[in-house]
Amino acid sequence: MADAAYVEPAAPYPAPADMTQLAGLLREAERPLVIIGGARWTPEATQQLADFAARCALPIATSFRRADRFPSDHPCYVGDVGISPNPKLAERVKQADLLVLLGARMSEMPSSSYSLLAIPTPAQKLVQVHPSADEIGRVYQPVLGIEATPGTFAAALSEMADAPQGKWEALTRQGREDYLAWTETPARLPGSFQYGEVVKALRDRLPEDAIICNGAGNYATWLHRYLRLRGRMLQLAPTSGTMGYGLPAAVLAKRQFPERTVVAFAGDGCYLMNGQEFATAVQYDIPIIAVVLDNGMYGTIRMHQEREYPGRVSATKLRNPDFAAYARAFGGHGETVLTTEEFMPAFERALASGLPAILHCKVDPEALTPTRTLSAIRDEALAKHGTAG
Repeated sequence: MADAAYVEPAAPYPAPADMTQLAGLLREAERPLVIIGGARWTPEATQQLADFAARCALPIATSFRRADRFPSDHPCYVGDVGISPNPKLAERVKQADLLVLLGARMSEMPSSSYSLLAIPTPAQKLVQVHPSADEIGRVYQPVLGIEATPGTFAAALSEMADAPQGKWEALTRQGREDYLAWTETPARLPGSFQYGEVVKALRDRLPEDAIICNGAGNYATWLHRYLRLRGRMLQLAPTSGTMGYGLPAAVLAKRQFPERTVVAFAGDGCYLMNGQEFATAVQYDIPIIAVVLDNGMYGTIRMHQEREYPGRVSATKLRNPDFAAYARAFGGHGETVLTTEEFMPAFERALASGLPAILHCKVDPEALTPTRTLSAIRDEALAKHGTAG
């Protein structure tokens, strides 16, 4: 049976009149911001957008779990609008006088539950660029809608000769400083294993072509805030809140790019959704590294319970296996990590083993978010709602 023919979707190109109108909007803007996301990005598109942004000193942000669409070490990168974004970046979105959504849809998560843009008519002048005409104007009414892929739009941008040169240098520099400050120093939280410090250490250790995978859960907020994806790093993560995504995504990614380092992060509940795929990694000699953050509960749901119904905990406690022994039972490499200092040596041993590996990291249940403890969330809710009962 012959292989099925590969069909490449059509790539609509922006109309010259639309690019002329966009150039006019850029010349008028004092507080512009570009938010990029979606699919159909190419290295060429990213480079063309990066070059245009540098030429114009134009601030660029990324959408929820699309941080790999733009290099974090670019001087025009100002952060990502995801869950619990940098408050200064959220305010920058609200105060923008020109907002360009390039592939990004600004759905529930990146819009902070639809609080950053008014519906249907945003306060910001909105330019919406998307490959599908059906998406343009579906939620937000733009002043200019452009049907184009990121690739064709970035190519057209690179040819825009009349865009302002360096007009927003001070604005972008401040946005960049805000991003670096927000992502630099993790808060100290309860427990001997400081997850934020581990993520910070990994951002300096991982190669620039590493592939980072994760599913859904509070544990992912540390990654999105502190990792800083640079170079050709890829982020494979669901925008739909899908638990259990990270491990199977890592298996396929490493199979497709065997020369690249692939790390899957998962909470204990997230890992248990699809952890059996570790057997696939062992069977086909796919040496991924899974970092399992074990706090003994479905942390995100517990957070919601404590916030809305403080003290009324239901069905979120987990009785977990020894994940390191689980890895060894399949024939992989497994280690238990109890302290921050133990992590990097264990990570290096996992890499050197050449085997699929699990690093079982014990996280204090109090360390529920990058900045707030479980008890603080509960106490705040009790003060607001009254005694639990």
